[in-house]
Amino acid sequence: MASSQLRKRVPHTKPPFTLADLKKAIPPHCFERFLLRSLLYVVCDLSAVFLLYYSTTYLHLLPSPHLAYIAWPVYWFLQGCVFTGVWMIAHECGHHGFSKYKLFNDTLGLVLHSALLIPYFSWKYSHRRHHSNTGSLENDELFVPKLKSKVPWFSEYLNNPPGRALRLATTLIIGLPLYYIFNVSGRDYQRFASHFDPNSRIYSDQERLQIYISDVGVFATIYLLYKLALAEGFAWLMCVYGMPYLVHNALVVTIMYLHHTHPDLPHYDSSEWDWLRGALSTVDRDYGFFLNTLFHNITDAHVVHHLISTIPHYRAV
Repeated sequence: MASSQLRKRVPHTKPPFTLADLKKAIPPHCFERFLLRSLLYVVCDLSAVFLLYYSTTYLHLLPSPHLAYIAWPVYWFLQGCVFTGVWMIAHECGHHGFSKYKLFNDTLGLVLHSALLIPYFSWKYSHRRHHSNTGSLENDELFVPKLKSKVPWFSEYLNNPPGRALRLATTLIIGLPLYYIFNVSGRDYQRFASHFDPNSRIYSDQERLQIYISDVGVFATIYLLYKLALAEGFAWLMCVYGMPYLVHNALVVTIMYLHHTHPDLPHYDSSEWDWLRGALSTVDRDYGFFLNTLFHNITDAHVVHHLISTIPHYRAV
């Protein structure tokens, strides 16, 4: 969509409809969540993870050793895409769009996100606040453009091709862990904030126990990866898990950033912001049928996801 076309559609004024009007316009079956159907996507994703890993055990049979220099990056990219699909399923569990059973959603989400070194409940609660404050300059949890007065002094020195390349590489490779650990690019809480800290100002007193549970899940995965590295070697672990994990990081950062960033996309201060205008201030992005399918359509149906996040991904489009 051309910039001028999108600008005409930007909902910078109060919409002439309500969320209730939108819900009435959506066919009732789109709100239905089927546990078995949702589980089928989990089985497909995990089967793809296993099959891709299993395929690496045959790389030594390639007719030329040099072909491995092509085969491994292909594996890293494809496995990273599938990891991202698994991340999307766990993200849907956090919104309780996976099924109508809250405990089942949280249990599955905890397992899947922990396997990707993501603190499930920590992410769930901060992400819920992002959905509650989308587009708010003061209260959104992430993707908030900085005011001129708060732009760091060193930014002007990075506003050149090498500087932009460095910032882009850093954001794509380790941006996701930096956000979880140090709340980099997150909301300013006026003091240190971390998704791994149960006492962080990100969370309420009622949520702190679950933050501990999230930490246990991530550290259990780290310990398992450590044992695998001892058994199989660090190089093996980096090839089969580490590199796909970095691809997954880059994809999640890219997808989430582009949903909330566009030259014509409005952000509101407290005098103008309301929930509906904020929820409409997101962008659908089309990555093509193959990637949209692997990412469970969180990419090309993101606006409706912000409006009604309990709609399962297979109903969103």
